[in-house]
Amino acid sequence: MLGFADFGAFLGYVLTILVTILCIVYGFLNWNNDGEPVSPSESDILWEKEEKEIDETLG
Repeated sequence: MLGFADFGAFLGYVLTILVTILCIVYGFLNWNNDGEPVSPSESDILWEKEEKEIDETLG
């Protein structure tokens, strides 16, 4: 098998190349995919409100 010592080494090289190709194809297909918009959670809004109050108190 192309001069490899055993089947495990050959399989390692082949799988590495296949996974690399798969990652490149996946990246190409999802290049400009925006996905779902992220909206702030209720805890994020509360944290931001408290942060503004602290900044106003200190500054």
